Amino acid sequence: MARTGKQYLEALQQNPPNLWYKGEKVEDPTSHPVFKGITHTLARLYDMQHDPKYRDILTYEENGKRYAMSLLPARTKEDLARRSAAYKLWADANLGMMGRCPDYLNAVLMAYESSAEFFGEFADNVCNYVKYVRENDLSTTHCLTNPQVNRAKSASEQPDPYIPVGVVRQTEDGIVVRGARMLSTLPTADELLVFPSTLLKEGPGADKYAVAFAIPTNTPGLHFISRESMSIGDSEYDYPLGSRLEEMDCLTVFDEVFVPWERIFILGDLEKCNQAYAQTGALMHMAHQVVVLKNAKTEAFVGLVSLIGETIGADTFPHVQEKIAEVIVYLEAMKGFWVRAEIDAKPNKYGVMCPDRGAIDGARNLFPRLYPRIAEIVHQVGASGMITLPSEADFESPVGPYLEKYLQSATLPARERVQLFRLAWDMTTSGFGARQTLYERFFFGDPVRMYQTLFSAYDKEPFKRRIREFLGWSEQPKAEVVAGD
Repeated sequence: MARTGKQYLEALQQNPPNLWYKGEKVEDPTSHPVFKGITHTLARLYDMQHDPKYRDILTYEENGKRYAMSLLPARTKEDLARRSAAYKLWADANLGMMGRCPDYLNAVLMAYESSAEFFGEFADNVCNYVKYVRENDLSTTHCLTNPQVNRAKSASEQPDPYIPVGVVRQTEDGIVVRGARMLSTLPTADELLVFPSTLLKEGPGADKYAVAFAIPTNTPGLHFISRESMSIGDSEYDYPLGSRLEEMDCLTVFDEVFVPWERIFILGDLEKCNQAYAQTGALMHMAHQVVVLKNAKTEAFVGLVSLIGETIGADTFPHVQEKIAEVIVYLEAMKGFWVRAEIDAKPNKYGVMCPDRGAIDGARNLFPRLYPRIAEIVHQVGASGMITLPSEADFESPVGPYLEKYLQSATLPARERVQLFRLAWDMTTSGFGARQTLYERFFFGDPVRMYQTLFSAYDKEPFKRRIREFLGWSEQPKAEVVAGD
């Protein structure tokens, strides 16, 4: 059932993940300087589920109980609309800057449960696990790609065949896995989902990497090794995003980790691993959540850059209006992808109503290219105001009166003007903001490969046929080989 923020924090205190930061074990993420911001932010999201204003958007009722809307089975287009309304509400609460809200992977789990037949002998495991997540309203994270040791070689050709996560042995009670994965975001989740995220190539020993399972984040032998934090301080004035939304990214190490049979979804089947996302509809559903999230994020940028222009009186200049309008165009494009994904949705062979693949692919190929430009526009409109940013403590110091006089703006007193520009800094230029740009560039994968996949998967024949018909060709002319001299 839908849980409260207090229940999430208490569970995290009682069963903390095996989380490491700068060589030290994090005993209580809810009070740790680096992790307390994100854990309490997530707690506030859980609490929204119980707010009468939001309850019917964020949860659905079944047999007298309330469950997270992101686990509502998608059988109709109306179901998709209910799900996306919940995505949007949580995304807006954090300006679209939190990439691992629990609804993201809930979208995958819902699709897997509704397409459980795909998993064959492990179908019951999938259904039982999703029921467990639904009943306890758990937060999940996942780990993605293999460590970048030698990308020119296959997994089995690395210096150690267990650099990537692979099955070491099977026992009567389950399997033992060893290796590592990049990249777990939000290690303060309850559960870790381990699914293949890149194409597994056939070859000697390749089947040991064909595995999908779920385990608690405090499983013995599982270690989350954090990067350096982007959260510099506690002040929400100085660091409006970093102080609250440092989700953290980790190298995830599996040191002889035991996985019980009931937690296994795929084992030793390369074909199933490579088809799991597409065949079950999980790909379209996780991307659906992301498209809604990117809409919220782009809306936040429209609001930010418009308010900056207004605040300093720059929005009267044609070139500033042009730049703000450019971000508005990007927003309208993203809204179009979102709407069409739901309008043109179709059920898959398992009866799962899946957002339109063309709209989803358009959004996830375009946005990584738009995002750096949006950040650049914020820089151009904010200009030097993005640099002259005293802290909250400065306003409370003897030099405060100087700041109040010299940093006021056309529409705002100095404190509010600086607060706005500090948000702009944190959205685009701070460690947190720079990480967001890198994250958006590669969130869906390598952009070149993404385009190659789109080229291969997209049905271009109807448009080619139209050109042939316009030219009066009854069929494609065959080129003749003309011999040279």
